[in-house]
Amino acid sequence: MPSFDIVSELDMQEVRNAVDQANREATTRFDFKNTNATIEIGDKELRLSASTEDRLRALYQLLEEKLVKRSVSLKSLDPGKIEEASQGAARQKVALKAGITQDVGKKINKMVKDMGVKNLSSSIQGDQVRVTGKQRDDLQQAIAFFKQSDLDVPLQFTNFRD
Repeated sequence: MPSFDIVSELDMQEVRNAVDQANREATTRFDFKNTNATIEIGDKELRLSASTEDRLRALYQLLEEKLVKRSVSLKSLDPGKIEEASQGAARQKVALKAGITQDVGKKINKMVKDMGVKNLSSSIQGDQVRVTGKQRDDLQQAIAFFKQSDLDVPLQFTNFRD
């Protein structure tokens, strides 16, 4: 039976490249001069810091621009609230979302059932959802449906088997 997997993965190399580009541009741009604006990359989060809240917002916007240029979905960012740091500086943690949680997996299962296509079923397998059907056309219709849907996480479709 034909099947495919719905996953939500994050290319950490592209994220690293975007952070490096944003840091490089922040050091050379005039509006970031003497603001100590930096982005540090952690395991599952990014830490932004700047001398003022305005510069922090501008740094976040710069990061978003670099991520979009590198084809990283902005849905994978989960910005935390802006915190006060010492001497009027500001910092912010931005969590990186990857993988399909149980809640999102259940939503996807419900969406597959609500599509009304016969012979189409789905099951949660860890941090991915496998969709199976009798016909390849049904699976392609499901992929088109999920590309149109507005979920909180970026979706990729892998492992298409005939």
